[in-house]
Amino acid sequence: MAQTGEVAILHHHEAPKGFIRKYIFSLDHKVIGIQYYFLALTAVLVGMTLSVFMRLRLAWPDATLPLIEGGKMTPEQYLALLTMHGTIMVFFVLTTAPQGGFGNYVLPIQIGAADMAFPLLNMLSFWVTFLGFLVMIAAFLVTGGAPIAGWTGYPPLSAVGEIAGPGQGLGQTLWIVSLAIFCAGALLGALNFIATTLDLRTKGMSLMRMPLTVWSWFITAILGLLAFGVLLAAGVLLLMDRIAGTSFFIPAGLVISEQIISHKGGSPLLWQHLFWFFGHPEVYIAILPGMGVTSQILSTFARKPIFGYKAMVYAMLAIGLLGFAVWGHHMFISGMSPYSAIAFSVMTLAIGVPSAIKTFNWLGTLWGGQIRFTTPMLYAIGFVSLFVSGGLSGLFLGQPSLDLYFHDTYFVVAHFHMIMGVAAIFGIFAATYYWFPKMFGRMMHEGLGKLHFWITFIGVNAIFMPMHYLGMVGHPRRYADTTGVEYLGSLNSLHVFMSIAAFITIAAQFIFLFNLFWSLFRGQKAPENPWEATTLEWTVPSPPPHDNFGGNYPEVYRGAYEYSKPGVTKDYVMQTTPDAAAH
Repeated sequence: MAQTGEVAILHHHEAPKGFIRKYIFSLDHKVIGIQYYFLALTAVLVGMTLSVFMRLRLAWPDATLPLIEGGKMTPEQYLALLTMHGTIMVFFVLTTAPQGGFGNYVLPIQIGAADMAFPLLNMLSFWVTFLGFLVMIAAFLVTGGAPIAGWTGYPPLSAVGEIAGPGQGLGQTLWIVSLAIFCAGALLGALNFIATTLDLRTKGMSLMRMPLTVWSWFITAILGLLAFGVLLAAGVLLLMDRIAGTSFFIPAGLVISEQIISHKGGSPLLWQHLFWFFGHPEVYIAILPGMGVTSQILSTFARKPIFGYKAMVYAMLAIGLLGFAVWGHHMFISGMSPYSAIAFSVMTLAIGVPSAIKTFNWLGTLWGGQIRFTTPMLYAIGFVSLFVSGGLSGLFLGQPSLDLYFHDTYFVVAHFHMIMGVAAIFGIFAATYYWFPKMFGRMMHEGLGKLHFWITFIGVNAIFMPMHYLGMVGHPRRYADTTGVEYLGSLNSLHVFMSIAAFITIAAQFIFLFNLFWSLFRGQKAPENPWEATTLEWTVPSPPPHDNFGGNYPEVYRGAYEYSKPGVTKDYVMQTTPDAAAH
């Protein structure tokens, strides 16, 4: 529905005057987007630090490590780092930055709106998410430390309390509370994105004229609305098992440390069903915004219309829909019926079809284009590369007979790090370099950006490609030390190689941090439309004013990707340009 003057007045709020209202408890979607971005940046630094200690333990198991009590990391401490690394990266980085950060900042401007539909809810969603992050970090500081149940929090380990081991007391409780708080913030944000996209589009901005970035944030919000509610409910049930004596997930007759756990008989598999019903859509919550950003950037820098716009939209919709039908492929080794496994396997292979459509359409967009190899373009191409190489291993894991062997090995670690972790982060980097001029009015340094890209791209392949080999020879995951196992002892040199690659790659991220903060204050002033792009955010000053368009809402006459159109004076036509003015 196009935005009307009545709607615009309804959602208008004055520019704030004081520092607190302008920068801390802001109602402006742009400030809130930047707050989300820097929260994710803080979280990724924490997550990377935890991974450094994990790689040190794996490569040099006898080394004395700093900041570790006693100097030697115990297997339980390793599991605590593993749990917190996975949780922080999945929720507070891969979910927060693409959707909460860039989605909040860019979506309203790209559809010609003054703000999000519910500015107050938008502010609350950030501060609820921030509170969830603080509670998660608090799990490190309490007696017993962080939990050891993994980022999936499988019961009964996560449900029975301190008797299950270090960190399974208050640390595990804080972990569950943190995720529940995060889910509440995510639900608020999802409602806001859906309402904004449906109700606040400017005149002429039909659904099929929206940029693919808007489609990706919109579909991601729908997934979040349906998925985070399930995780929130599951977390409440798990918390009740821990503190209220219920038995949703704790089986009868359970014996731990020679003590019988007095519960009437719940099902640990119920948690797996609930968690993965959320968990697989979560993969697409992390990756779909990256798909949208990649589509935007490839079209912009290939100077070509996106190949198969409608097919790209329908492919994203199909990925979102099928994402709710494949959760069982995480549970092939749980003892489920082989008939169920066949059904989940078929659906898993089916979801590869829209993913392949998107990939071939990206290649079709590049084919014959006048490609400009800017830093955002390099990261977008890197995203496609990682999405393909990470996705191909998913075809193996989607087969129950192969997954029985691969499931508890490093093959799975390699797969989800490539496709969900690194590919999504490349999407974040691409968006950062692309929209930094819009957000801060300055350009990031291209030379430093390209240096950062090449070290990072080579580095992540050097880290995660060898993990496929480790998985194929049966190297189990979650183990802090396997040097005592005869058939794995000779593989420690691979851990050393991957660890060195990880340290170099992590060091390269300080090039990015320097470029980011140096460019904030000393970067070259950005032109009004530095990339010669066509979408609405490039029709307003950089950074945009408080209400984006100053009350003069644009009118849209065409789609988002009209590049190299025959018979026009420039090789791009803005969405706001009428047909008569384009020639």
